[in-house]
Amino acid sequence: MGKVSCFLRGIWQDRQEKLFGRRGLLFLYLVIFAGTGLLAFAIKCIFDPIGLVTGGFTGLAILIRRLTDMVWEGGIPLWFANLALNIPVFFLALRVKGKRFIGRTAIATALLSAWLYVLPEIDFVEGDYILAAVFGGVISGVALGVILWADATTGGTEMVAVLVRHYGLKAYTVAQIMQVLDGAIVLAGLYVFGLRPSMYAIVTIFISSKVTDTILEGMKFSKAAYIITDRYEETAQRIMEQLERGVTGLKARGMYSGDEKCMLYCVVAKKEIVALKELVYRIDRHAFVIVGDVREVLGEGFLEAK
Repeated sequence: MGKVSCFLRGIWQDRQEKLFGRRGLLFLYLVIFAGTGLLAFAIKCIFDPIGLVTGGFTGLAILIRRLTDMVWEGGIPLWFANLALNIPVFFLALRVKGKRFIGRTAIATALLSAWLYVLPEIDFVEGDYILAAVFGGVISGVALGVILWADATTGGTEMVAVLVRHYGLKAYTVAQIMQVLDGAIVLAGLYVFGLRPSMYAIVTIFISSKVTDTILEGMKFSKAAYIITDRYEETAQRIMEQLERGVTGLKARGMYSGDEKCMLYCVVAKKEIVALKELVYRIDRHAFVIVGDVREVLGEGFLEAK
């Protein structure tokens, strides 16, 4: 009876982990829900009121709204334009790539349109282009970062780029095709809204891409050091004792001298790199030290892997 109870408890814990864990299904959908909400806020309350066209189908939706506003008051709503642009692309992608390719992207796209529908039309920047570019770029960057972290996208030009490459432009990557498509949308924004909003839109795209990269690659930056010294044993021992950091010895050979050497490799926190260099040069003034940036470190003493 005890074994059956342990077995059932194990199944329940495994199911909980799959649903509520760091990469659990329910948790990922909550992340997508929050991310699309943030992105919709940036689009509807920051970019649209000031005419910042930052590419993608949402940027195209802003253009469509402004152009149709000349025909009837309010124009075509952002949520409807985004949905109408994505639906035929999704059906084509479903036919070409199958259900697995669509995955969470369909849900993310539907959620984004839903958020664009329910959010009130409030101008949070009141004509301030600098505030719109910086604030909007950060918010949209965080939103896109968490959506991509959850293994989803919001469809749009990325899906079009995949299809364009599938149907003929195989010499180009999806990223290259996306750049052309988004660039064309930004140029269309230049024609509709003028030069000033388009220039700030480019600033917004830059900020957003940097924030997205930071979200995906991690914000816990560290330093990696390669140390070449004849006194490698003493140096490694002192690093382990004084800095309490692990050291790895790599077999190396000097191509000029032909001598066999032991190169030390060590990763430390940013604030420890000065102490590491001082420690090395106290032991060997002729040591050769190479220091580089490390985006993310998982393991004991750094971020715990989950």
